[in-house]
Amino acid sequence: MENIRTPKVENVRLIDRLTPRRSTVGTLYLSSTHTIFVENSDTRKETWLLHSLISSVDRLPATPTGSPLILRCKNFQVFQFLLPLERECVDVQESLTHLSRPERYGELFCFSYLPSVGKEEREKAWSFLDLRADFIRMGIPSNLWHITPANHEYRVCDTYPSELFVPKSASPAVIVGSAKFRSRGRLPVLSYFHRDTGAAVCRSSQPLSGFSTRSPEDEQMLQAIMKSNPTSEYMYVVDTRPKLNAMANRAAGKGYENEDHYTNIRLQFIGIENIHVMRSSQQKLIEVGDLRSPSMGDFLWGLENSSWLKHIKAVLDAGVFIAKAVAEEGVSVLVHCSDGWDRTAQACSVASVLLDPYYRTIKGFMVLIEKDWVSFGHKFSHRYAYLDGDPKEVSPVMDQFLECVWQLMEQFPCAFEFNERFLLQLHTHVHSCQYGDFIGNSQRERRDLRIQERTHSLWPCLWEKRSEFMNPLYRSDHSQTQGVLRPLTTPYCFKFWKGMYSSAERGRASRQSPSDWLTAVKEESQQLEEELNTHEERLAQLVESKTRRLKKNGTTERTYRTLLKETEVGDAQDYFTCISQGTGSHAPSFTLPLKSPTTPKACDADDLSVCSDLESGVADLSSHASSSCDDAKDPHLDEAAYEASA
Repeated sequence: MENIRTPKVENVRLIDRLTPRRSTVGTLYLSSTHTIFVENSDTRKETWLLHSLISSVDRLPATPTGSPLILRCKNFQVFQFLLPLERECVDVQESLTHLSRPERYGELFCFSYLPSVGKEEREKAWSFLDLRADFIRMGIPSNLWHITPANHEYRVCDTYPSELFVPKSASPAVIVGSAKFRSRGRLPVLSYFHRDTGAAVCRSSQPLSGFSTRSPEDEQMLQAIMKSNPTSEYMYVVDTRPKLNAMANRAAGKGYENEDHYTNIRLQFIGIENIHVMRSSQQKLIEVGDLRSPSMGDFLWGLENSSWLKHIKAVLDAGVFIAKAVAEEGVSVLVHCSDGWDRTAQACSVASVLLDPYYRTIKGFMVLIEKDWVSFGHKFSHRYAYLDGDPKEVSPVMDQFLECVWQLMEQFPCAFEFNERFLLQLHTHVHSCQYGDFIGNSQRERRDLRIQERTHSLWPCLWEKRSEFMNPLYRSDHSQTQGVLRPLTTPYCFKFWKGMYSSAERGRASRQSPSDWLTAVKEESQQLEEELNTHEERLAQLVESKTRRLKKNGTTERTYRTLLKETEVGDAQDYFTCISQGTGSHAPSFTLPLKSPTTPKACDADDLSVCSDLESGVADLSSHASSSCDDAKDPHLDEAAYEASA
């Protein structure tokens, strides 16, 4: 709170980014965790913005109407305020600059976030995802793979998880020796196992090979990985970097595997650029998204100049190559970049999404992120600037992975259980620091920070809201859902993700997306099917009751059969017509309800503008029912009326 110089500013205007002439007047409040804007209207609408989501605070030159302040967020939202006095604007800018750049972990929002959850429930939430169960699902441990105790207490590699799966044939000496020969001690370990082909996806960092250095243990480690797949006589080593970059690292004593030293490997360079190139590329892309009513030329030039889609293609190409090697060739793959926590995570996780339908479900996708990103030491705190640190460490590595998944969803709309909203929500929470899952740069750091004791987990919260993230086109038995995805990666297949990067699209968030319309139609259809089943059951009961009465009154067999044939009708109206013709002029004193008791009162058939059911494209059947009917009548009275008429 000592950083808040002005906790409250009145008569502030929130400018509409799409229509700058439009604005909303209200009061701006600064708390220790949020910036809150409360409108002066009768509704008193509140806009809350987490300080940890703020990327930059820019103060523009004062104007006769006030002093402008622009807040740019890490999830690409933009808020523009107009404060009455320049002095107040300076105070708010300095306050938000300090509040959005904490220096210590304890200042992050997750350590002060206190939802109404008990201690036991919070502890249980941290066990919601079970990574060991995921390996068991793959068929690991097996007679060829097992868990090694070598990294207990993070003795071999402090950025890896404590539980590592390695080939059974790799001895402890080989494991330790391989770790010593890999950058940051990140030795080759199992990331994904393909049960059908027996091929594995392993990950590591670059070898410390220099121009001629060798490690017998590291060579034996790769040989053990290859032999753990009996159906193949070689394996791929995928270096996700451009070859020129990998060669430059050799001058620093690092580099890549020498095919003369490692027997039966095939080296493949992919060409994904480093974090600095990606950071610059995304910044140019954001500028494209901020354009107001751009011309087609400006938009296309900006998109091309950013090279963003080129980088997305490179990441997706890496995943496609790995998936094809594992699923079609049945060959194991070792994936690495420089240190094995950025491009390696991207390539392994994209390949897993392509290979395994489980990772295309909501819970499976959570497991994938927890396994390949959180537990394997992606540097979340550095890449997304949780603390005030080196800006050169910031890079949109996770953003690119989420976009690769979105691009796949565009090509395979029925293959994913989740929708775009799920990806956007994940992106926001990666940056928000509201939950503790992504805090720190490794599993060991999170243990030392006592994250599970002091913060809450994101995954159960998302799971409880999964109905909001369901893809209405997803079916578990669909051909797209099963097996391996084989996407096209030609340039024309990639799209600009306006839902993520276009501020104009975010400004129209209140409009329903096609996914929302489909979900509404699906829900309406399910409700109508349930109502139809109810009506069919009641109609069957009425037919059965009528036949019993006819038998009781001594109807002849021939007349009985004739009446049964006449009552084989397609809808309720035909049924009532048959009853009227077969039993005299007496009309039934009831109608079948065409709407469930929980359905709102039917609207006027002539007033289509007030029919909420028309939003989903499904007609409201109750609007055609007679208003003079009493649906609440006792069915026993109806039976008595029939018997009297008979």
